Amino acid sequence: MENAKIMTGCAALIVAAGRGHRLGGERPKQYMPLGGKAVLRHAAEAFASHPKVDITQIVIHPDDRVFYDEAVAGLALPDPVAGGETRQESVRLGLERLNAQAPTTVLIHDAARPFIDAATIARVVDALAEERAAIAALPVVDTLKREEGSHIAATVDRSGLWRAQTPQGFRFPDILAAYRSAKDDAFTDDAAVAEAAGIPVGLVGGTEANFKVTTTEDFARAERLASGATGLLRVGQGFDLHRFGPGDHVMICGVSVPHDRGIEAHSDGDVGLHALTDAILGAIGDGDIGTHFPPSDPKWRSVDSAVFLHEALTRLAQRGGRIHNLDVTLICEEPKITPHRKAMVARLAAITGLAENAISVKATTTEGLGFLGRKEAIAAQAVAMIALPA
Repeated sequence: MENAKIMTGCAALIVAAGRGHRLGGERPKQYMPLGGKAVLRHAAEAFASHPKVDITQIVIHPDDRVFYDEAVAGLALPDPVAGGETRQESVRLGLERLNAQAPTTVLIHDAARPFIDAATIARVVDALAEERAAIAALPVVDTLKREEGSHIAATVDRSGLWRAQTPQGFRFPDILAAYRSAKDDAFTDDAAVAEAAGIPVGLVGGTEANFKVTTTEDFARAERLASGATGLLRVGQGFDLHRFGPGDHVMICGVSVPHDRGIEAHSDGDVGLHALTDAILGAIGDGDIGTHFPPSDPKWRSVDSAVFLHEALTRLAQRGGRIHNLDVTLICEEPKITPHRKAMVARLAAITGLAENAISVKATTTEGLGFLGRKEAIAAQAVAMIALPA
């Protein structure tokens, strides 16, 4: 049928219709060059290449089409949507365009946040399997003060307070209806529109790198990140080993590998993710996997080890750091790793937000020597290089 909707899974809506010239220059900030490409392109590439995102739609100001075409040249994107007078109206117009695709869920993201990573996108998408809405956010760690007349009037309790970021994810019919009924242009983000419509909104971990470029200081920080300026480099290493036991598969670097045995472990026994978690925690000097996830705690029984790696990444982000590269070596006689190596690299890229060429997964044996050589266990060692603010 000519008017039938084309069903899709998850859509991304990038809002780039603002007219902000606070940074100076002849073009809005989303089209200013950053690390050799426009600010907008950084975000557009992140969503357009993400395996959990089916379509990426961008909303622009009608006067910016030349800038837009230059910024996204070569990317397979649908024609942009012309935005409205306010961000709220621009988002609604973008949602109306996406309605023809009938997506199940939608992620709404500000173009001025160029360093959104694949892992954060995945966390928001995955949360929508259980939640009607979920946003990336960071807990407030600074002491908060309320000001009156240029003096402190009170100290504000920061417990339970979070800094909202984007993407903000929603079940598509819910957020479209909320925007259609919203009348107040004072909403500061999409979650506020959802809240006003009675939609509960969940929280997932964001990253410090996913900041909004607003001021000249922000842009200078963004240029340092985009150019690879690192600050303090640190290296951590990790090691893990698990005995084989009953079962029909082994979890390795987030991938289920068929095998005639399983793993004896409290969690899912993923030696690759455990070693990488310890490597990152070691690099930031923050204990080890047993410190944060003690095997004596029953809530970690059979849990996906990606939870551990996410926690290490969150702790790194809270320090303003980021990963440069990861290197993991798997040590076993069996199962064979080579047929699954590419899938493991892809899975680690999705968890960490790193490019695949910054991740190495290798395998070796002990030439039949020792308990590993006797096929009694599997082990992994890992190295992580991170950058922290100087």
